[in-house]
Amino acid sequence: MYQPLEKENLFTKYIRIAAVVAAYWVISILTVFVNKALLSGLKLDAPLFVTWFQVLTSSTICFTMSALSKRYPRTVSFPDGNPFDKDTFRKVVPLSILFTAMIATNNLCLRHVGVAFYYVGRSLTTVFNVLLTYTLLGQKTSQKAVLCCVMIVVGFLIGVDQESLTESFSLIGTVFGVLGSLSLSLYSIQTKRTLQHVNQEVWLLSYYNNVYSAVLFIPLMIINGEVHEVLNYESLLAPWFWGVMLIGGICGFAIGFVTTLQIKVTSPLTHNISGTAKACAQTVIATSWYQETKSVLWWTSNVVVLLGSAFYTRVKQVEMDQQHREQMNNQKV
Repeated sequence: MYQPLEKENLFTKYIRIAAVVAAYWVISILTVFVNKALLSGLKLDAPLFVTWFQVLTSSTICFTMSALSKRYPRTVSFPDGNPFDKDTFRKVVPLSILFTAMIATNNLCLRHVGVAFYYVGRSLTTVFNVLLTYTLLGQKTSQKAVLCCVMIVVGFLIGVDQESLTESFSLIGTVFGVLGSLSLSLYSIQTKRTLQHVNQEVWLLSYYNNVYSAVLFIPLMIINGEVHEVLNYESLLAPWFWGVMLIGGICGFAIGFVTTLQIKVTSPLTHNISGTAKACAQTVIATSWYQETKSVLWWTSNVVVLLGSAFYTRVKQVEMDQQHREQMNNQKV
C-alpha cells in the first residue's frame, strides 16, 4: 500500500509543477501582449501613467491581502509589515527607486519595439550582472561564463543590426531596452541586500516596492507632461478604458505572483530555463500574431541569445554544485 501512495504523491507533485510552469508561461506571455496593447494601441501618449496604474493596482491588491490576513489569518496568508514605517522606508526606498527605473524602462522599451524583438532588446541583463557583480562586489566570473556573455552580446548586436533594416526598428526603444537590462541587474544586486531588512519576505518587499513606486511615478509623470495628456484623453471616462487598464494591472500583479511561485516549487535554475524557453515561444507567437516576416540572420540572433543565456545558466549551475561539494568536503576534513 505504501509504494502506490508514494508514486501517487510523486505524480501529484509533477502535475503541480507542470501546472505552475504552464501558468507562468501563459501569464508572462499574456502580460507582454497586454502591455504592448496598452502602451501602443490606446492612442494615449502616457506610458508612465500606464505603468503607474499597474503598480497602484498591485499596491492595492497587496494592501487588501495584508488587511484580510490580519482579519482572517486562517484563510488568507500575507507577511506582516507596514510600508509607512519610517525605518522601513529608509531601508527599502533605494531599492524602490531601482524598481521604478526598471519597470519604467521595460515598458518604454516595449512601447517602442515589437514584441518579437523585445527579448533581444532586453537580453543584456546577464552581461550587466557579470560586470556589476565584479565592479560592485568584487566577485570574478569564470572564463566559460564570460564566453557565454560574449555570445549574448554578439546575438544582441546581430539582432539590432537586422532589426534596423525593418520598419519596426526604434533606436530609442533599443536604448530603453539596454537601460532596462542595466536597471534590472542593479535591482537584482540591491535586492539581496534589502531582503534582510524584511526577514527575507519576497512578497513583503514587493508590497513595499509597489507602494513607494506608486509615489515615485507621480513627479515623473508630471515632468514628462503626462498629466495634461491623460486629462485630455478622449476616452478617459469610458468604462472600457478603465477595464483594460485594470486587466493590465492585474496581469502585472499576477506575473509577480507566478514568478515567485515557479521559483518556490522548482528552483532558480529551472525558473531561468523556463524563462528562456518562454522567451523563444513568445518570439515565435509574436511574429505569427503580428504577421511579421524576419530574415534568417534575425532568427539567428534570437537563437544565439537564447543559447548564450541557456549555456550561462548551465555553467553557473555546475560551478555552484562544485562549490557546494568543496564546502562539504572541507567540513568533513
